[in-house]
Amino acid sequence: MGKVAFVFPGQGAQAVGMGRDIYEADALAKQVFERADEALGYSLSSIIFNGPEAELKITYHTQPALLTTSIAYLELFKAKGLQPDFVAGHSLGEYSALVAAGVLGFEDAVRTVRARGEFMDQAVPSGLGAMAAVLGAERDALQQLCKEISGAVGVVELANLNCPGQIVVSGSKDGVQALVERGKEIGAKRVIPLEVSGPFHSSLMKPASDRLSAVLLDLPMQTAAVPVVANVTARPVLEPHEIRGLLVDQVYSSVLWEDSVAWLIEQGVDTFVEIGSGTVLAGLIKKIDRSVKIYSINSKEAIDQFQLEPTV
Repeated sequence: MGKVAFVFPGQGAQAVGMGRDIYEADALAKQVFERADEALGYSLSSIIFNGPEAELKITYHTQPALLTTSIAYLELFKAKGLQPDFVAGHSLGEYSALVAAGVLGFEDAVRTVRARGEFMDQAVPSGLGAMAAVLGAERDALQQLCKEISGAVGVVELANLNCPGQIVVSGSKDGVQALVERGKEIGAKRVIPLEVSGPFHSSLMKPASDRLSAVLLDLPMQTAAVPVVANVTARPVLEPHEIRGLLVDQVYSSVLWEDSVAWLIEQGVDTFVEIGSGTVLAGLIKKIDRSVKIYSINSKEAIDQFQLEPTV
């Protein structure tokens, strides 16, 4: 068998009721949700299980909610005995990966992503930032158009390089709107404005990263037990001092997801296990390389039925 990577989803994967099945069925999973509630001083689990959806979608609830759900599934999944060779997470999911790799304690991670969500929420006044998904455009051509619009209209930058033909842009409302209107010029099939509360992973998030930097400075971190592939570089990292710097940069830098997955495959990873709500990452990984095996651990049933397919 080739190597295994555990991957963890980020914002957009949340759903009211996620993780309820394992909360009700397993004491260990239930404990994870209870530890999150205690660390935050309010009932995050109630928002996760009961909503309303509008409440769960507020970024400072979404971020700890997704992290908690991923770690609850991970705790249960550990009983299967499968050890990862690498871990990675999409944006917020990188914090789940850092918990999985033993870099961050769970409670510290929950409090940190709650603060990260607050800082991101406050960095740009509501309505001034925007994001859009660009389908079918070449990366270099899109980068060039973003530069042109940023100089003439308003900031718009590459935010998430998700998979071939799917790139999310982020920036000022006017900049993103201009890109929506001009996407066809570079061969984009569609440009879809996203319902988000801010221009994540753009330079407009710099104030949030500065504030996060102060929080990360005091955060206890251990050397990673397995390499964590960082969003900012699409390369592995192990040491706390490097990880801190990359987490600060990650707030306003592009998420190099396609590059991260491609690098993992180059290292011999042929099995990806997505741990947490939804199947967003499974969908992206399939578009990057159809030959790899992908498992989504997003329910008790998925854990119960999990069995590695034998490699031919």
